[in-house]
Amino acid sequence: MMLSVLVLAQAMTAVDAERAFNRAAQIEGQWTAFRRYADDNAVMFVPEQKDARAFLEPLKDPPIAVQWWPADSFVSCDGSFAVNTGPWVRPGASGYFTTVWKRQDDGGWKWVYDGGDTLTTPRALPETPRVRRASCSGKPGTTEISPYYAIGRGASRDGTLRWGWTVAANGARVFDAELWNGSRFETVVRDRIAGQP
Repeated sequence: MMLSVLVLAQAMTAVDAERAFNRAAQIEGQWTAFRRYADDNAVMFVPEQKDARAFLEPLKDPPIAVQWWPADSFVSCDGSFAVNTGPWVRPGASGYFTTVWKRQDDGGWKWVYDGGDTLTTPRALPETPRVRRASCSGKPGTTEISPYYAIGRGASRDGTLRWGWTVAANGARVFDAELWNGSRFETVVRDRIAGQP
């Protein structure tokens, strides 16, 4: 029994983790699920940047949880991190999310970054999520994303997936994720969230 649980945890992908996170939000409650799946150092935007653990601790679950689905997943070569993005809906609103996931020592996943925005027209959802893994060939010259992302940034252990964000004084923010293709980094996620006028 314990061996089968370990095998399942090791086989879980970031897409599986995103789906399990959404399912937990529907069954256990939205903020309960956010707390359970958050890494100890997680940050989220609501809309300003918050320490996720401190922000989530006092929140009561809403009667109807937001629902979301992974459309795209970008995974480091070593599988230590992934960036998922896709649409979300809640009563009266829709938008998109971007989540950075970190693989845990037990093979499970915890999110370290959660952001997104509302949209007037929801993003399309593919029949199955598109998963793209970083190339394991070549060696990135640097694992750090540009210093432009002064507020927060990170990279997978092998440096083949990196991300960063910055926030302007009016609350506008930028989040970019870059994936190694064997010879250079490609921007695979580019979120631009407007600030307050």
